[in-house]
Amino acid sequence: MTPPPLLLAAHGTSDQAGVDAFAALAGRVGKLAAADGVRVTGGFIELSAPALREAVADLTAASEGPMVAVPLMLSAAGHAKGDIPAALAREHARHPAVSFIYGRPLGPHPALIDLLAQRIGAEGLDAPAVLLVGRGSTDPDANADVVKTARLLWEGRDYPLAETAFVSLARPDVAEGLERCRLLGAQRIVVARYFLFPGVLPDRVAEQAAGYAAAHPELDIRCAGVLGDCDEIAALVYERYHEALAGDIRMNCDVCMYRIAMPGFEHRVGAPQHPHDHPHDPAHSRAHP
Repeated sequence: MTPPPLLLAAHGTSDQAGVDAFAALAGRVGKLAAADGVRVTGGFIELSAPALREAVADLTAASEGPMVAVPLMLSAAGHAKGDIPAALAREHARHPAVSFIYGRPLGPHPALIDLLAQRIGAEGLDAPAVLLVGRGSTDPDANADVVKTARLLWEGRDYPLAETAFVSLARPDVAEGLERCRLLGAQRIVVARYFLFPGVLPDRVAEQAAGYAAAHPELDIRCAGVLGDCDEIAALVYERYHEALAGDIRMNCDVCMYRIAMPGFEHRVGAPQHPHDHPHDPAHSRAHP
């Protein structure tokens, strides 16, 4: 029996380097899964091609039935909780014979934490303080995942401290995070960019870190590379595929703002989710900035 194909669902970016890195990772996962006869393709929910619609059409051209969708997200924020499931619902309406088994986001996970440590070590600083910078979200659960990742990164390693910051939508921002490190006595700091691929936001982190460093020449501040296309992430994606097939989806719903009335987010409980419009989708109805 042919195993269900694997659909990689990503957000999208206006940065071509990020699109290329996604394509490279999809190819790497495809090579890994080919030994089991699993077809792999991927698409974006907005901003860039290929659209998720095109990826689903490509997989359904060979066969219909169930497929596993794995969100290429580091935490369960609005994209993973709402936008991608809504997009999959739209694809089911287009292809009624296709059903989707939805996997969980990639992080937090030991493989990602080890990769972060490798990226930090590549900067060559002896026992640096670490500022882990995530995307930032209006979802407190997703922001908490980034803080948790920073703490797990610190545990058992010789960093004198590990702080957390966000590049958008949440505080502290990059400058505030670096200032906290400075006030706590750090003189050597590595900014660890907690992103899968290159893009506008990782570049913004580097720019903001460089701006702070220029104002504080007494500090040695370096910016680590993003996680990137690599065997470890490909293996993690394929792990998420297998756990979805086995029904082992351990989503954290205890503090999800769509289920629990979190302070300041009470209006989000039970809110309907809608898919993004995509510029490469015939149903697209609005322009993106």
